[in-house]
Amino acid sequence: MMTLRNFILRRFCFGFWSRQEGAVLAEALLAVPFVTLFAAGILEFGNVFWQRMQIDAGLRDAGRYLSRCRPTTPTYTSSCSIATAKMIAFYGTQSPAAGAALRVRNWGPNLADITVTPVNADGTITVQTAHLYQTSLLFAWVGVNSISINASHEERYMGW
Repeated sequence: MMTLRNFILRRFCFGFWSRQEGAVLAEALLAVPFVTLFAAGILEFGNVFWQRMQIDAGLRDAGRYLSRCRPTTPTYTSSCSIATAKMIAFYGTQSPAAGAALRVRNWGPNLADITVTPVNADGTITVQTAHLYQTSLLFAWVGVNSISINASHEERYMGW
């Protein structure tokens, strides 16, 4: 009876722990989920930074447009407007085609607002906005509920 028990223990129990065939599979099953979550997090943060860059570019373009506007005088009526500057910020052009894509998804004329501070005492125009980034399921699972992207651009007024 003792020999049968020793045979079973050596053959199935101790032999299983000393074998190497399934080691790579077991390690992969442990590592792949963490590596996948890490890679998805890197992509998500990259998307946040990309949206911030696009918003910065839109505000810079709107500020440049407003800084070049000639003021209205008794002999000249200016055609510049804050609404046109906002279209430049949101779309990259002052007259977007029907169905044109926004620079940043969910940052547009109906969804976000841009605050324009007219020419200050120091001769600058400030354009600023706040955009609420829509988080992915990964961020919601980790516990990041919302990310607010705040941006502003200041441009010296030049006129014509």
